[in-house]
Order: sequence, then structure tokens, then C-alpha cells
Amino acid sequence: MGKIILRLDRVMADRKMSLNELSEKVGVSNVNLSKIKTGKISAIRFSTLEAICETLDCQPGDILEYDPVAVVEREA
Repeated sequence: MGKIILRLDRVMADRKMSLNELSEKVGVSNVNLSKIKTGKISAIRFSTLEAICETLDCQPGDILEYDPVAVVEREA
């Protein structure tokens, strides 16, 4: 089974936007955005994704990528 990979760090770098700046504009804490940026989440609210896309002027597909060969680590 594949894995969803988060590319928020790449989009932020392309837009030259810091985590603090994105946090202020989106209204999500630095901690939560950092978890999204590093891929340490298992879910994201559509409202958060919409706010990120609006702020970064991007599409969800710019942030989310599906890797069909990546192995998903499952918690037991």
C-alpha cells in the first residue's frame, strides 16, 4: 500500500514564506503547522488545507503527493 507525502515545506520555500508567517495568516498554531510540514500527521481538516492553499496560492495537489511504492508504517 502506498503513502501520502506532504510537500508543504517545498511550497513554502517556493513562496519564501516562513512557518511563523504562514501560521499567522492561516490561523493555525506553529506546532500544528510544523507537524503538517514534517508529515507527522495522520489527517488534515479540509478547512485547514483550504486556508493553506489560499494563503500560498496553490492547489491541494501541490502539497499532497501519493507515492504508490512507499511503505506505510502502521502503529500496532
